[in-house]
Amino acid sequence: MTPQNNIVIDNHQLSFNSGETILETARRNNIHIPTLCYLKGTTPSEKCGICVVEIQGPKKLVPSCSTPAASGMVIYTESKKVTKERRSIIRTMLSSGNHNCAIRDFNAEGWTEFQFAVLNEDRSNSLCPAWGDCRLQDLAYRYQVNVADSPHEGSRFPMERVNPFILRDFSRCILCGRCVKACREKQVNNAIDFISTENGDKIAAGSDVALKDSDCVFCGECIEVCPVGALVPQNFLEKKYFVKTEKIKTTCGFCGVGCQLELNVQNNRIVKINSAGEDTAPNFGSLCVKGRFGYDFVSSLDRITSPMIRKNKTLEKVTWDEALDFAAENLNRIKKNFGSDSIGLLTSARTTNEDNYIAQKFTRAVLKTNNIDHCARL
Repeated sequence: MTPQNNIVIDNHQLSFNSGETILETARRNNIHIPTLCYLKGTTPSEKCGICVVEIQGPKKLVPSCSTPAASGMVIYTESKKVTKERRSIIRTMLSSGNHNCAIRDFNAEGWTEFQFAVLNEDRSNSLCPAWGDCRLQDLAYRYQVNVADSPHEGSRFPMERVNPFILRDFSRCILCGRCVKACREKQVNNAIDFISTENGDKIAAGSDVALKDSDCVFCGECIEVCPVGALVPQNFLEKKYFVKTEKIKTTCGFCGVGCQLELNVQNNRIVKINSAGEDTAPNFGSLCVKGRFGYDFVSSLDRITSPMIRKNKTLEKVTWDEALDFAAENLNRIKKNFGSDSIGLLTSARTTNEDNYIAQKFTRAVLKTNNIDHCARL
């Protein structure tokens, strides 16, 4: 950093690193500039325009996500001109789809007609699945956007519900491109991209097919970064909105990487899994299909919750002491009669590294065999 690398943002004199954008400098100094299309670690797309700022001198507003910081700049992030532009962008976005989040402020008759149309298209009697967790909704409240006089454009493309994990609601897509950036630049799956159709622009998979028929691996990175309700887990239209949701940070147990998760728990039941954040190692916001969607087994009614021993050809529940004594007795008998290598142990990719370490220690040190492996099926 050189002494000349100084700018002023909202009356704060700051230093910037060579190559930094205005947005990066502001964020590093805890100055909030709202964004919708910006995705850390990817190239700026300038799709949404929400991050515009005013620079003293030039008349035109500039996108802070792609404009390099330069010495002598005097920048305003919330001037009247900036606020007016953001309100206009938000109003246009809210009018472009089924954003039934109590933001639209229609009169009673108009709101009822709009709401009934949305419920019919969603095939659900709930609000938007991203209600209360939507960046567009947050910005609309922040800037007090009223779209009562703006016509509602309606849905241009039908909802896609045939995928095993991801629901795609094009009526709520604001074409910010964050999902495309995440898919192509972070996960490098290249499953989705922008296309132009006779009904307008659209984010499509492959040659405009369902995700299940494309190169999508259902990692759910697109869900993670979607700022609205356009991409949600398939079961999320049944989400309970006004039930307390506890968020619990934990470690994924499907493999040894140790990805950090955030469990969304309602009534002691997992309803959704997010990553623990884009700055959290080792996965930095990314998850695989198992880590993000493989949680139904936790609350499965078929899950075995106590040890069982087969007696008279029938599995019967027993205490842990009975089960351990039974296992020890039979392992010793087999080892004595047939040798250690007649025994093998299967562990699970769903258990922790520590549990698997103890399992291999027991296998090699106690059973005296190297016959240990694991089953990694979802």
